[in-house]
This record gives sequence, C-alpha cells and structure tokens, in this order.
Amino acid sequence: MKERVTYIFRKKSPRYNSIEQVFYGVMECLDPKLYPSASFHVKESGGGIKAIISNICAVRKTDRGIRHITGDIHYVALGTASPSVLTIHDTGSALQGNFIKQFLIKLLWFWLPALCVDRITVISEFSRQEVLRLIPFAKRKIRVIPNAYRHQIDYDPKPFNSACPRILHLGTKSNKNLERTIEALKGINCELMIIGKLTAEQQKQLDQSGILYQNEFYIPFERIIEHYRACDLVCFASTYEGFGLPILEAQATGRPVITSRVTSMPEVAGEGALLVDPLDVEDIRNAVNRIISDETLRAGLVAKGLENIKRFTPESVAMQYVELYEEIGGMKKIKRIKGIKK
Repeated sequence: MKERVTYIFRKKSPRYNSIEQVFYGVMECLDPKLYPSASFHVKESGGGIKAIISNICAVRKTDRGIRHITGDIHYVALGTASPSVLTIHDTGSALQGNFIKQFLIKLLWFWLPALCVDRITVISEFSRQEVLRLIPFAKRKIRVIPNAYRHQIDYDPKPFNSACPRILHLGTKSNKNLERTIEALKGINCELMIIGKLTAEQQKQLDQSGILYQNEFYIPFERIIEHYRACDLVCFASTYEGFGLPILEAQATGRPVITSRVTSMPEVAGEGALLVDPLDVEDIRNAVNRIISDETLRAGLVAKGLENIKRFTPESVAMQYVELYEEIGGMKKIKRIKGIKK
C-alpha cells in the first residue's frame, strides 16, 4: 500500500495563491500510482486562538501518511504526527509587532513546529540562514528546496515596444516597493501594469505621477500569465523576498527582469536579471532606461533567464521532495515521476 502525501494549505483566498501554485505544480508531477497525494485547506484564517485551535484539530483528522504543511500556517504542525514536513517561506512575520506578539509568533510559528516535524524545507539559502537564527536547534532538519515555476508559463517572445513599453509590477505590500518604482518611472514614457490591490496612498501617488497605468487584483493565475505575455519587462525591485517567484515566471515567459540585489533575489535570478538597489530610486530608473534603450542587453537577459529557469523546473523540485519523503517515510524508492525521464 502506498503512503499518501497530504499537502496542507492555508484557507483558500482570492488574495493569496503563490504557495498554492507552487505545490499544485509539485502535485501534478507526482505519479498517482506510485505516489498518491491529496490537498487539504484549513477552514479558518488569521492568527486568533479560535482559528489556531480549529485548524490544528482539523489537521489531526486528515489521512495518515506524510503530512506536508506548505507554509503560512506553521502552527498546525502541532496537529501532525510523524512523518511530517514543514515548508517555511520566510521569517518576516516573526520580526513584526510588539514584544508579546513577536514571542507568540516565534513560539507557535517556529519553535514548537520545529520540534514537531521530521523535516523543514526552506526555499532559498537566504531563507535558510534566516530560519537558522530563529531555530538553530533544528539545523539538522532543515533542507533547501527551491520553488518551481508552473508549467502553464511558457516561452512567448514578442517584439519589445521601446516607444512605450508595458512594465509589469507584481504586489502592493510594503516590501514590493511600488512607491519607489512609481517615483522611478516618472518622466519615462511607459505603461505600468500593477497586480495587487492599491492602498489609498498608492492610488493618490499614481494619479499625481502622470504615469499611464492599469490595476487588477484578486485575479486567477491564468490572468497573471496573460499579463506576463503582454508586458515588455518586469520590474520586481522588492525590498525583501524569501524567494521571489515572479523573477522565474518572467524569465520563463522570456521577458527582461529588473530585481533587487538584496535578500534572496540575486540567488534566484542568477545572471538573468538586472540588479538594483531597491532603496535607490535613481538606480531603478537607470535600469529601466537601460533595458528600454539597449536591445543587446535585453536579448542577453532573456537568454540568461531561460537558462536560469532550468534549475527550477517543477519536475526537478518534485524529485527533491520525493527524495525527502522517502527519507522520512522509509518507503521504497520511487523510480519515476510524470515528466521526468529515467
């Protein structure tokens, strides 16, 4: 009898789907005859006591086998039994709020879950170093397994519109650095496409900037793919990322990428992006102008980006998870996965 892998997700929401997209891609690669899998979404959101207890109890009732907590709701590890895996995407939440809030987050999202699970995966070497500072006692449990881009995204070349390029910006949270990107684009003839719900302050800044822009939010992944295909370049000058999946998605589509030289982003982008200081508006502006004016630079970034994404295919990432499951489950080694040649 094959052990089932149950992927445990946070409550479904139209606002957040990056974690779900990554692990749906992993599940698609698993041969169900060799490695049956299932998904389970908890019913409660937020970090209140009622939600935490309810979600832990719900996870306790899931099928036995390998339980893989895919991120965000780390505390449900208290409702798992061996064998189990926890994926930690970043540690930013542990450093926010007052002392009591930080203590509770460290306790329920990091310290106790680290004791409960058999393995912890992190999505970048940068994230590994951050996690180690919070849970050094779990060093031997931690393994780096990167995110993968989805197969729905494929190479789709298009002529670059140097007269008025369409620039794609993903995310409106504070770390996504939209405000500085807006400042950087002032005076550049372009069209800015923003994915994510704007705050009143961001809306006001855009209206006063003179930049031609569009905005969509809470859209399905298929619509996001359409925006990658429609854009001329992706500007992802974030101030903090545990990984930075839009970098890979843009590279896989064949678009030049601007991203930051901080946290995990250089690690993920490889040589396939123009790196900037996200706190320096002029540096972002110069990078945009260089890509618009330099055809050779654009072609080079696209080519290097297509080479870089070979490290992050769904098949290769799924294989790394399979090897991990075999370790903790003591199961017979799996010889094949959908889409991977022997």
